[in-house]
Amino acid sequence: MTGRFPGRVRIVAGAKGGLWLRVPSGRQVRPTSEMVRGAIFNALGAVTGARVLDLFAGTGALGLEALSRGARDCVFVEGDRAVAETLKDNIRWLGYEDRVRVMVADYRSAVENLVGQNQRFDLLFVDPPYRMLPEVEASLVPWISALLSADGIVVTEGSKRLRATFGLEVVFDRVYGDTRVTMVSARKERA
Repeated sequence: MTGRFPGRVRIVAGAKGGLWLRVPSGRQVRPTSEMVRGAIFNALGAVTGARVLDLFAGTGALGLEALSRGARDCVFVEGDRAVAETLKDNIRWLGYEDRVRVMVADYRSAVENLVGQNQRFDLLFVDPPYRMLPEVEASLVPWISALLSADGIVVTEGSKRLRATFGLEVVFDRVYGDTRVTMVSARKERA
């Protein structure tokens, strides 16, 4: 899996920096660009030891980037079975099988399942198809406090015209071309 050609996306930094991920062909998958992922992780700072939830995982680029940069583990949620198979291939390629869980499910049922298991995450990536962002935000608001650790951060990627806050404090909000990245924090005392 080396070389640069259409259908691949590269891990930006960390232990697996420079390695390429597969992107499923013929599917509506929009991996987060290298530039935007780099900006997200620069803003986040160190993610060492973080527990990560990657909703609408697609290729897994966000969660796998977090693992490459030292996150402890990651739960990937992907509703499309064929896309989930490509995600699993990417996980195997990077050697992260022992640090991940892949849930092939609708995001709502996956979140309900995770909350029922008392799973909490330090970092939650929400990168749905852009048109779905308002619906996703509305459906996740009741679950956010049960999903996040005390210092948890939600990172949302969407259209530049949309900003999801989940009722939490905005700590980062930038537009990159047609993409808006918003980060909100569960921490009450954050400045």
